[in-house]
Amino acid sequence: MAAIDTGTQDLLADLDAGVLTLTLNRPEARNAMSGAMTAALADQLAKAELDAEVKVVVLTGAGKGFCAGGDVKGMDESNQGGGGNSIDGAIHRQRVNQRATAGRLFKMPKPTLAALPGPAAGAGLSLALACDMRIMATSAILTTAFARVGFSGDYGGTYFLTQLVGSAKARELYYLSERVSAEEALRLGLANWVAAPEDLAAKTREIALRLASGPTVAYRYMKENLNRAMSGEVDDCLDLEATHHVHCGQTTDHKEAARAFVDKREPVFIGR
Repeated sequence: MAAIDTGTQDLLADLDAGVLTLTLNRPEARNAMSGAMTAALADQLAKAELDAEVKVVVLTGAGKGFCAGGDVKGMDESNQGGGGNSIDGAIHRQRVNQRATAGRLFKMPKPTLAALPGPAAGAGLSLALACDMRIMATSAILTTAFARVGFSGDYGGTYFLTQLVGSAKARELYYLSERVSAEEALRLGLANWVAAPEDLAAKTREIALRLASGPTVAYRYMKENLNRAMSGEVDDCLDLEATHHVHCGQTTDHKEAARAFVDKREPVFIGR
C-alpha cells in the first residue's frame, strides 16, 4: 500500500492493487467539508482520472461518519464576520468545486465506489450519490439535511437523487429532510450493499478489487453509455452502444475473455 501526500490531513489517500482510497478525515467534525479537503479531493480525483495505475476510486470517511456536508459552524462564523466575496465570485467558485468533485466522481471513466461507515448528509450525501455504487454500514443513515439549514442543495444531489429514486421521492427527501436507514436505502436503490460495521472495510475491499481486476476499457464505455442513457434519446443511446461495443470487440481483453470462456477458466484482464 502506498500512501499519497494530499497536502492536508483533511483528506487521506492511498493506492493499493489499483484501488485508490480517498478518506475524508475530519472525524471530530463528522468529516464536514473544509476548504482544504475540497481542494485536495478535487486534485486527487483529477490525477486519478489520468493515472493508469488507478483502476477504481473508493471514497470513504474516517471514524464513524461518511460526511456531514458543509461545515455549518464555519458558515455561521463566516456569516457573523461578513464576507468580502461578491456573490458572482462565490457562485463561480461553487460551480468549479462541484464539477471538480461530485462531477468528476460521476463522469470519470473509472468505477467509483462510496463506502459509508456512518451518516452522509447534505453535500456529503451528494458526493456519495455521485459515485457509481454505494455500500453502507447498517449503522449509517442518509439525509439531504438542506432544508434544516435553509439551503436548497448542492454538489449535484438533486440530479443524482432524482435519477435514482424518481422525482416524487426526491422531493419528499429534500423538502422534509427525513433520515433514511441503510435498510431503506437498499430498498430504494440508494445503496447497492449493506454490511455490518465491522465487515464494511472487508466488503468494500472485496468489491473494489473485483472492479480493479476487471476490463477497464469496457468499464470506461459502460460508464459513458449508462451516464448518457440517463438523459439521452434512445437512438443516441443505441448508436453510442454500437460504437463502443464494436470498439470493445477489438480489445485484447475481449479476445482473452472469449478464449477463457472456451477454456472454462476465469479471464485475466490487462486493460487493453
